[in-house]
Amino acid sequence: MKKKACGGNANEGKLAWWQLSLIGVGCIIGTGFFVGSSIAIKMTGPSVVIAFLLAACGTYIVFEALAKMSAKDPQKGSFRSYAKKAYGRWAGFSSGWVYWCSEILIIGSQLTAISLLSKFWFPDIPLWVFASGFAVCGLLVLFIGTKAFGKLESVFAVTKIAAIFMFIVIAILALTGTIDGGSKEGLPYSVHEFFPNGGLGFWSALIFAFYAHGGIEVMGVMAINLRKKEDAPKAGKVMLILLAMIYFTALSLALLLIPWTSFQQDKSPFVEALAGYNLDFFPYVFTGAIIIAGFSTMAASLFSVTTILITLSEEGDAPAIFSKQKKKKLKVPLPAVALTSVGLILSIVTSLLLPGKVYEYITTAAGLMLLYNWFFILMMYHRLIAPSSGDKVKRVIGMILVFSAVSGTLFHPTSRPGFFISLAFITVIVIVVVMLRNRWKKEETEESPA
Repeated sequence: MKKKACGGNANEGKLAWWQLSLIGVGCIIGTGFFVGSSIAIKMTGPSVVIAFLLAACGTYIVFEALAKMSAKDPQKGSFRSYAKKAYGRWAGFSSGWVYWCSEILIIGSQLTAISLLSKFWFPDIPLWVFASGFAVCGLLVLFIGTKAFGKLESVFAVTKIAAIFMFIVIAILALTGTIDGGSKEGLPYSVHEFFPNGGLGFWSALIFAFYAHGGIEVMGVMAINLRKKEDAPKAGKVMLILLAMIYFTALSLALLLIPWTSFQQDKSPFVEALAGYNLDFFPYVFTGAIIIAGFSTMAASLFSVTTILITLSEEGDAPAIFSKQKKKKLKVPLPAVALTSVGLILSIVTSLLLPGKVYEYITTAAGLMLLYNWFFILMMYHRLIAPSSGDKVKRVIGMILVFSAVSGTLFHPTSRPGFFISLAFITVIVIVVVMLRNRWKKEETEESPA
């Protein structure tokens, strides 16, 4: 008997490859790019564009590996199911829970960010009101099913691309003098101007460039709904080429409009870049786009973590209650939604207590745990797929890039605490794995034939 997917029946909502590409854009472009890129700019200056291009290359290598595994052997649990096949139960358990924890933290930080942005229009309304409203809307997305979710993310993707395109057009008009106001920064003409904080500044900024690409795991989970499973690599390639072009162009124009030292870590670089021009409408429109971006990535993360939790439960790596479906009309089991909601509430409380530290500490830790899973995907890839010589080279390059992003967090006070927070989460998961190993061995013995 076939298992049901998170979004409903396994045959529901078959997607074309271009729809998955749009979903990918919708899942990935969020506050990590619209706001978090300011942190990367402050760390490394104009060379941030190189950091984003390297992150795009690393992201593509990881997604290609995941997509090839999905095309060969579609699994509802995506990467955590492949980890279990490659290395055993401990790997599947660890991969699933590392991802669940990281996404819960990211959901909380996205929720706090869009709630704070909403006060742009309604400064007198308490933050918790916005946070609660967005949280409820996000949870409702879980019940609409895979097909409707895909259509919703496609609309969000178009909205976000349109907002960035609007910035690009206005920025070009400003640079060419069509729109008066502001001052043009111009191109950096020396290595020092391009890397004002040296190699360590560039190295430290990589984590935030990678964080802006987080979301490919959702594409991995959604790939099972493709009409043609072999189209998964093509969908990822188109999505990441589009994403790289958008990121590179927008960041380059922002850096040409004002000095990199003028950007502030807690504000969008794109709003800051056009602040000197007589464009009263732009902050309102673009802030709305950022809120849409943050909500869509939050909704995508909720969909993904709930799917992973259900597969963990179905395979005995989480309590069985989280995969029990009492009401057939519901798209997802209520206990799974309840646990995700508890994690969501805890992350909201933490984010609201430390609103100025969300991107600096908690989000860094969450991004690092995502990269731990990415590194693991590249490790398991060669065990499940017979790689070509080119695949082996790309795999090594991908592992170097991911490792560089992780290790770079140790060299900057902004990201260093997040590294140790991520280690604390990993330590807890390792302890649980050690405690459960004897139980797993016993179960395997009982299941094996005499």
